[in-house]
Amino acid sequence: MGRITETVKVLLIVNIIVYIGSMTLGNNAFEFFALWFPKNDNFQVWQIITHMFMHGGESHIFFNMFALYMFGSHLEASIGQKKFLFIYFFSGIGAAGFQVLFSYFQFSPGYQAYLEAGLSSSEIGDFIQNAIATQKYSVYPNIPQEVTENMIKTYATPMVGASGAIFGVLAAFAVLYPNLPLYIMFIPVPIKAKYLIGGYFLLNLYGGITGQAILGPSNVAHWAHIGGAVIGFITMWYWKKNSFNQHRWD
Repeated sequence: MGRITETVKVLLIVNIIVYIGSMTLGNNAFEFFALWFPKNDNFQVWQIITHMFMHGGESHIFFNMFALYMFGSHLEASIGQKKFLFIYFFSGIGAAGFQVLFSYFQFSPGYQAYLEAGLSSSEIGDFIQNAIATQKYSVYPNIPQEVTENMIKTYATPMVGASGAIFGVLAAFAVLYPNLPLYIMFIPVPIKAKYLIGGYFLLNLYGGITGQAILGPSNVAHWAHIGGAVIGFITMWYWKKNSFNQHRWD
């Protein structure tokens, strides 16, 4: 996609350094910098930013950084450093917001059910902590097991990765260059950016609604991807419509 821009280069370097550091520090790094569910004791406000630089494994960081390299430099060269950084971080924050909101929908039914069963907030917290520590629990009468599992899983699962910010970059790229032909591995036919990136968005929307991943691992934060893409799309659409020379983007 051309020469790598300075901002993208810095983001790549910082992500790689943080990844190496987090792998060295282990769980302590994830407890401090990953984005935890707000009711979890590990939650801190700075995690809204720091989670974007944390990754769960080699394939996770590779594909995120590869997408940043492929699309980020082209986007930054087109809209400038400040607007690129705005899209990147605003999409990442929006992704966190979407995922946390979805997490509340997963957590609240179980939490409310246990309150109605007579447990206090602190007792529910102890129940969750014990379930996490022992990897087992007893379901209370008349409370579906799935509801209990969703509550515990939401509480115990942190969010990590630059995927939300990357999806914002991808969506902005598709708005800016909708008809640019793109190639993907093993498919020798070019696909327009709006169809390729739009299709990937729809796959994540399907995964978010059904909980089933068509591409990638089952623990993908689909709603974070959706949130990042929505923010990137709206931001770039607004700028393209109101702030730039229309003929520049033809």
